Amino acid sequence: MPDPAVAWQSPDSPEKPLVVLLHGRGSRETDILALADHLPPGPSYAAVRAPIAEGPGFAWFANRGIGRPIAESLAETMAWFRVWLETVAPAPRPVIIVGFSGGAAFAGGLILDDPERFAGAAILRGTLPFEAGVPTTPGRLRDVPMFVAHGDADAVIPGELLASTWSYLTVESGAQTTSLRSAGGHSIGQNDVTALARWITDLGLSK
Repeated sequence: MPDPAVAWQSPDSPEKPLVVLLHGRGSRETDILALADHLPPGPSYAAVRAPIAEGPGFAWFANRGIGRPIAESLAETMAWFRVWLETVAPAPRPVIIVGFSGGAAFAGGLILDDPERFAGAAILRGTLPFEAGVPTTPGRLRDVPMFVAHGDADAVIPGELLASTWSYLTVESGAQTTSLRSAGGHSIGQNDVTALARWITDLGLSK
């Protein structure tokens, strides 16, 4: 796989928490980096380009249907991502992952695979990667800060996956989940951004 292409909002400061933004399928890192301009100052913000070419952009994994990663592909790209992460933010530096759509499924895979590695994860307009080789057992994310935002008019992610993600994160996972539902579709709205910014602030990681 290629070395990661990374866009930074500003020069990285290793002593700060790191927020990693993960774009959707067919998009790229520069498309989601603008989200950082609306999030709280304090952390460093980076957007990473997914490694698999997909249409006009890139994808985080091969899939067997929308929101349904192929397990082997997801495992390979997660390993690739972790190599990059350990070079820029080795533990114990706090890392928050924020994913939109396909990037949300990838963020979910990362934190389900290794809950202790991350300070929290945000799932925006997406699903967790169920039946894709990562554990989704009850209590898997106990006490992990999570954020989930869904739109009731989302016509891209299958409804059953959105419902399963909502139920798992708000009830079964044991996570400390902040949740937001809106009437919107498959796009990040202003209410999502405002709530996400508040959630990051409330984590209390900024220095």
